[in-house]
This record gives sequence, C-alpha cells and structure tokens, in this order.
Amino acid sequence: MALFSYDTGFFEPYQLITNMFAHQTVDRAGNLVLFHLIFNMLVLWMLGPTLERVWGPKRFLIFYLVCGVAAGLAQMFLVKNAISIGASGALMGLLAAFAYLFPNAEFTLFPFPIAIKAKYYVMIIAAIDLFGGLHPGELDDIGHYAHLGGLVMGFILVIVWNKTNRKTFY
Repeated sequence: MALFSYDTGFFEPYQLITNMFAHQTVDRAGNLVLFHLIFNMLVLWMLGPTLERVWGPKRFLIFYLVCGVAAGLAQMFLVKNAISIGASGALMGLLAAFAYLFPNAEFTLFPFPIAIKAKYYVMIIAAIDLFGGLHPGELDDIGHYAHLGGLVMGFILVIVWNKTNRKTFY
C-alpha cells in the first residue's frame, strides 16, 4: 500500500491512492508511532465536518483525494528513493482550506493553553515542514514534502473553488 518513488523500480500508479489509507506503526528507530495516526485522525475529526458542511460529501472526498495525490507526487519527485505512507498530506490540504475559509478561527496548541488563529497556525506548520524538508534529521521519517504538497494543493483548490462558487460560506 506504500507509495514508492518512481526511481525505485517499485512504483505503481495505484499507490498514489493506497498510501493515504495505510499508516506506519514503527519508525526506523523501532519506536511506536501511533501518536501520528491518532493526531491525523483527530485533525480529520476536527476539520472534516466543517469542510464537509461547506462543500458537501462528494466535493469533500474529491478535495481530500486530490490533496493526498498531490502530496504523494510531491514526496515522490522531491525525495530520492522515497517510500511514503499516511494521510498527513491530504490532512494538510484540509488544514490549508480551513485556514483560508476560516482564517480567524482559533486553535489551542496542545498541551499549552495558547490560542492561535488558523491563518497563523498554518504558516507555522508550513515553515516547520519546509525547514524539516531542507534539513532532515538522520532518522527523520516524516514526509515533509508530502505535507507541503498537500498544503499547496489545498490552497490552490480552495481558492479556485471559492472563485468559481460565488456562495458565501462564512
């Protein structure tokens, strides 16, 4: 189900979809990484219903899948011999759309009781991923470019949809 980079010889087109529905449970160092899966599902639970109400279920699913495919393509073409797995890129697209549609909605940064507006939160997360992509650690298993690919596609898609659909949602 993982997405293999085109330069590995193991790439199959269907992997652009299947990788979004699988998740890594152990990192290279042998540590359990269930927190990442739990965090991804928490983000989907928090943002998904609001965006689904804005677009409807069909458009929401299309948005999610397009952002996930864009995330996979970004990781595949920007990281040599990459193997990708997980929904984080698609979720970053949802975060981008939420921040665009509801820029002043506030998130509370866990575990600190600090409220931050969505528009600033997405900028901070993007900066962290850009830094992580440019300077990955030795055991860095995070798909920073997948995150950024999903985020960029999310912004592009929500801007296009917002311009072509004149309804006001907020």
